[in-house]
Amino acid sequence: MRNVAVVGAGMMRFGKYLDRGLKDLAREAVEGALESAGVDKPALQVAVVGNAAAGLVTGQEMVRAQVMLREMGLGGIPMVNTENACASSSTAFHLAWLYVASGMYDVALALGVEKLYHEDKKRSFAAIGSAVDVEIMQKIVAAASADRKPAGDAEAGGAAGAGESRSLFMDLYAALARDHMRRYGTTKEQYARIAEKNHFNGSLNPHAQYRERYTVDEILASPAVAEPLTRLMCSPIGDGAAAVVLCSEEKARQLTTKPLWVRASVLTTGQDHGPDDPGIGDRIAAAGYEMAGLGPNDVSLAEVHDATAPAELVLYEEMGFCPRGEGGRLIDSGHTSLGGKLPVNTSGGLISKGHPIGATGTAQLYEVFLQLRGEAGERQVKGAKVGLTENGGGMIRGENAVASVHILSV
Repeated sequence: MRNVAVVGAGMMRFGKYLDRGLKDLAREAVEGALESAGVDKPALQVAVVGNAAAGLVTGQEMVRAQVMLREMGLGGIPMVNTENACASSSTAFHLAWLYVASGMYDVALALGVEKLYHEDKKRSFAAIGSAVDVEIMQKIVAAASADRKPAGDAEAGGAAGAGESRSLFMDLYAALARDHMRRYGTTKEQYARIAEKNHFNGSLNPHAQYRERYTVDEILASPAVAEPLTRLMCSPIGDGAAAVVLCSEEKARQLTTKPLWVRASVLTTGQDHGPDDPGIGDRIAAAGYEMAGLGPNDVSLAEVHDATAPAELVLYEEMGFCPRGEGGRLIDSGHTSLGGKLPVNTSGGLISKGHPIGATGTAQLYEVFLQLRGEAGERQVKGAKVGLTENGGGMIRGENAVASVHILSV
């Protein structure tokens, strides 16, 4: 396998764009990535496009990449569509990396794009909620609500509304958060501290959907979603796009003096396992470190899938940043804050940057690209050499249906 470099990345500000279509969103990200890489459209030899929900939200199915890229004058090259829940564009990056690493192509585009906002919010939440085993969806909802207060309880958030006024996944993440609290004594305040950190980081990111700062008390006092989650601990829906240009080592040397090397690109799925066996997060982290020849202590910064604040805390443990059960202690120490030893979600994460699900994976890579090139402005991590991204998608039997880890280095 050949060495692969990332030489360009582009991203639009995530947000609510009811008046803009998929083509328009994609154009902004792709043109930014090409400009960053210093290449023109004819240089692209293959394009892989990640999108999760266009069919359910906009009605565009089957040829999404071809429709979006043709509009901006790209054609005559192989185009592949990847739909893999929230990991759709991480999957696109993985395939683009594989195309270049294998020697088949020298220059590849990985694009993630999503439109989730719709006049009918139920359509948006239904699309997100389809990333489960739909045949047992009702059983999943019942299991997630079993240890909750009665439906309609304002403090608990109530079971009513899951999939209608909020994403079904908020209830699933709430159940995981309560389990962590029971097992390890994790507190709601520690979850709020993660949200406080990510809202602060997002305030420094011009591409973040929300740039307001909040205190722990304000986060705890925000409207309840599903105990222990409050609104400010949860990622919003959104529209957006992000793109990355990858190329062979020989081509990279021609284009830039600051190539970023793909040290690991790993994609996996969940599987049935015992309660004490490694889950998908542990397995994907181990595979990524093995491929990169690195360990958690080598990572300068990480972008992880904080669909909720508790999800980030659990990922501290699964990525090997701290022992099992000590995620709360890690956030309390300031270790994962800007200025800490291992800043996590310097972009603001999904909580503040936003979560247009098909664009999230490439947006994480965009942040790592900026950080490792020293171009992240006020949120720059000093001396950043190695960046890790972790992106999960869907949920089956209590864990992500799919997950990816990418490790880049200078």
